[in-house]
Amino acid sequence: MEDSLVEYGFRRVIITITAIFCALLEIVDTTIVNVALNDMKGSLGVTLTDVAWVVTAYAIANVIVVPMTSWLSQQFGRRNYFAASIIIFTVSSFLCGNASTITELIIFRFIQGLGGGALLVTAQTIITESYPKEKRGIAQAIYGMGVIVGPTLGPPLGGYLVDNFSWPYIFYINIPIGIIATILTIMFVRSPKYSQKLTLRQVDFIGITLLAVAVGSLQFVLEHGQQDDWFNDNKILILSILAAAGFFFFIWREIVAKHPIVNLRVLKDNNLAIGTIMSFILGFGLYGSTFIIPIYLQSILGWTATDAGLLLVPSSITTAFMMPLIGILLQKGVAPKFLVAGGFLVFFVYSLWSYQILTPDTGSEHFIMPLVLRGVGLGLLFVPITTLSLSSLKGKEIGDGAAFTGMMRQLGGSFGIAIITTYIGTSNANHRLNLVSHMPSFSPMVQERVKGLQNMFMGKGFSPEIALDKAYELLNFTVMKQAAVLSYMDVFMGLGILFLVCIPFVLLIKKGAGKVNVTDVH
Repeated sequence: MEDSLVEYGFRRVIITITAIFCALLEIVDTTIVNVALNDMKGSLGVTLTDVAWVVTAYAIANVIVVPMTSWLSQQFGRRNYFAASIIIFTVSSFLCGNASTITELIIFRFIQGLGGGALLVTAQTIITESYPKEKRGIAQAIYGMGVIVGPTLGPPLGGYLVDNFSWPYIFYINIPIGIIATILTIMFVRSPKYSQKLTLRQVDFIGITLLAVAVGSLQFVLEHGQQDDWFNDNKILILSILAAAGFFFFIWREIVAKHPIVNLRVLKDNNLAIGTIMSFILGFGLYGSTFIIPIYLQSILGWTATDAGLLLVPSSITTAFMMPLIGILLQKGVAPKFLVAGGFLVFFVYSLWSYQILTPDTGSEHFIMPLVLRGVGLGLLFVPITTLSLSSLKGKEIGDGAAFTGMMRQLGGSFGIAIITTYIGTSNANHRLNLVSHMPSFSPMVQERVKGLQNMFMGKGFSPEIALDKAYELLNFTVMKQAAVLSYMDVFMGLGILFLVCIPFVLLIKKGAGKVNVTDVH
């Protein structure tokens, strides 16, 4: 990084705020739509499968554009590219809100994802550039606050807007922020001087196409595999093969291309390779647990989307408090690998605690402290993983590294949600069978329970026959609810074991990693 790109005082404050708001816009929009899907479905007269494409289209566009961000910044200049991305995001937000058919909404949402995906990595690079080397840990902490808080802000904000206004407002809310961010970017953000730009003939269009096919196919398989019965569905099977072939040929192309769209050679750096894997696991845990908790609260405990989203706020506040402390620790020379190992350990304890408190009657007071602990774990993980990943890279490789960690975090989230959804679906059936096998209908205890429920319904004025049917219905509902609780318990235990297994690998990272030496971030 050129020293001239380091900012001080008022300029640095403005640039930091602008970059964080842009990162927040992108991440909030990843989760804000989830709570509005039902309203969209009714308003546009489509099925839930159709409206799920609103989420899928955005995610596919995100994952395609993130690895290309470093390259695109070099071609157009970082400030121009960043400003253009905000404009694309803002205009498409307006178009999404005005969409009158599901096809329009999906197309505009895809375009919004192309603008939004660029915001995340570029915002991180701009913040990193604006701070001197000794304050890099603080810079990553400030950026991390936006990235961690974003997924949690989406559901309650979306719930509030849908409950009090209507679903288009979840898109309209981006417009004033986007306009202000565009003006501030043009006025204050500066671009580094790039040594070369490619002519149109040198552009790796084959690489771009292969990346789009591979990532798009994989994202669709992950989003729709569960509802379409995975490989029993021809479409899922074909797209899985396409994804595998696409990645194979993409990797081959990027290795042999003279001007690759994604610099895979940078993965030879051991710290980045390990950091990329850890970013994937962080995404798995962050998005997976952010997804599973509201679903549990709504489906098992009957909470509203807004209330379920609000319960995650204490976790986000804790993470926000942790970020500056972690930045200071890194600045004072604490090895990032010890902070990451601590974060994985805390996440294991959080998962184990959640596993133990889950019942069909668990209240909000039981969730608060485990979620606060989750906030501590995320604080310990995000900044040190990013710092570790980029620690031994130099020059323009830093931008490539940031793009890899960003993409892997997003993919980790997609895998996490897909695997958790699939597991809960199959596990529910298995747990139900197991529970039913332990309570045969001729058992005196079961007969006594049915008789008690029948008497209760008869006391409410039902005939003996209808009361008996209702007694069996209620018993079946109780069994299904218990089976669902057991499935969620399994998920928390699985997440906990995943994080625990990571700790030894983190401690193997070579000594001295974490001192970021940035000379020309792209």
